Amino acid sequence: MPTPFPEPSAPPAAPSPMESTRLSAFARRFGSSFWLLGLLALWLLVTLGLRPLMVPDEGRYAGIARDMVSGDWLVPRLNGLPFFHKPPLFYWIDMAAMQLLGANAFSARIAPMVGAWLMGASLLLALRPWHGHRVALMALGLLATCPFYFVGAQYANHDMLVAGLITVAVFAFAHGVESTRRVHLGWVVLGWAACALATLSKGLIGIVLPALVIGPWLLARGRFRQMRGVLHPLGLLVFVALAAPWFVAMQLRFSGFFDYFFVEQHFRRFAQTNFNNQHPFWFFLVAMPALTLPWSLWLPQALRRAWVARDDRSLFYLWWIVAVVGFFSLPSSKLVGYVLPATAPLCALLALAIGAGRERVWLGVMALAAPLCVALVVALAWRAPKSNLGAAMALAQRIGPADRVVMVDAYFSDLPFYAGLREPVLVASDWDDPALPARDNWRKELFDAARFDPPRGAALLRPRDRLDALLCDQATVWFVTGPHAAAQVSVLAGATLAFADAQTELWRVPGRSCPG
Repeated sequence: MPTPFPEPSAPPAAPSPMESTRLSAFARRFGSSFWLLGLLALWLLVTLGLRPLMVPDEGRYAGIARDMVSGDWLVPRLNGLPFFHKPPLFYWIDMAAMQLLGANAFSARIAPMVGAWLMGASLLLALRPWHGHRVALMALGLLATCPFYFVGAQYANHDMLVAGLITVAVFAFAHGVESTRRVHLGWVVLGWAACALATLSKGLIGIVLPALVIGPWLLARGRFRQMRGVLHPLGLLVFVALAAPWFVAMQLRFSGFFDYFFVEQHFRRFAQTNFNNQHPFWFFLVAMPALTLPWSLWLPQALRRAWVARDDRSLFYLWWIVAVVGFFSLPSSKLVGYVLPATAPLCALLALAIGAGRERVWLGVMALAAPLCVALVVALAWRAPKSNLGAAMALAQRIGPADRVVMVDAYFSDLPFYAGLREPVLVASDWDDPALPARDNWRKELFDAARFDPPRGAALLRPRDRLDALLCDQATVWFVTGPHAAAQVSVLAGATLAFADAQTELWRVPGRSCPG
């Protein structure tokens, strides 16, 4: 009877010439992928910390991650108050970076860089077996030098991280169902794991978008067996095991969490029209080609080729783009980062359109697009839009351990991060305004956060018309305000201007003793 394994003393059989060729080809491809993805990581990292944090988004999310390093790593907190606009994966990645590299702009942007790298890796590794090494390489070069992608990888918010994970999920599911005979369970499980991490990055969109791409595509092709295979119990179990614990833990600690996070931040936000950044339905049809120049110049040719060829994979990329752009075109509130999950299939279509024998064109456009990407980041660094870095540095040099910081009629989200403040600041504004809950701004963010910790919210969110009361029993109070509200501070006894620029004014006011 033959044994299932060779005897230990038996020498290993020499591979056949065909096997040797295959092994060599695999080694070459794996090695080239390793170096290409290493170069992609280096390309994304070089300018990561070049510019100051932009506000409000970058300052807000960097500050939350910094505070979680030394505080509660489960609960994101904005100025010390539970902040549940987004789940914690972004903050966890940045926390790890800050523990290794310190709290700075570079470590604050590691999470979007990771998302961008995952998008590039999944694009390269998915296209190589489908279209060959040349097309996969061209698609990766397109993606890496696409201004939309490059700047998104350098911007500290949740959009690029969730886009990268969604891209991994869709490609994994697509590989899992590419056979008409059976479903590759390993790919399906990987897809569900990526969906779970995407959900932990930005909520339900992490499962909705992959489902919207894969589900209708399989149904339209009549592949019902593969549709059932995607819903394999093991994949669903992996999704629940990875995604559910944090959400359940938050509901157990904060009784209104499910209603706020799922109903208000997802369904109401999608359906209502009282949020910022309102744009017409066709906004992304104009914005996306503009943001992907110069590569989008080949977009008409790519669409024409996909429609004429009508091969499964080209039409799949086309449907992927339509599903993402169409979904985010429905609500009135639109931000350009929402459609980042459509970037990888767009680059795949463009690479196929440029086609064989056009490598010189591809290299020439890359030589133009790469400096353009860097120039955009340099321009943002030079302008430093709305940065409060100057005021933060002035405060950090002068503040004493017992001093109090008060922000007046604004929340300067990057200032606590740059100044290294260890305690939440007081924020003075009109918190009794009945229209406050209906406006999508910094006041509503803090107001909503205070709902989950009312006692601390009452201590931190103070009325704007009682600034003098904040001086009681204090050594020194530092008031941070914009020029529009400086008059309210300048009239306080002993107020002196310590710093001022176009964005921010920093006032030092001596405290006083108050009776009883």
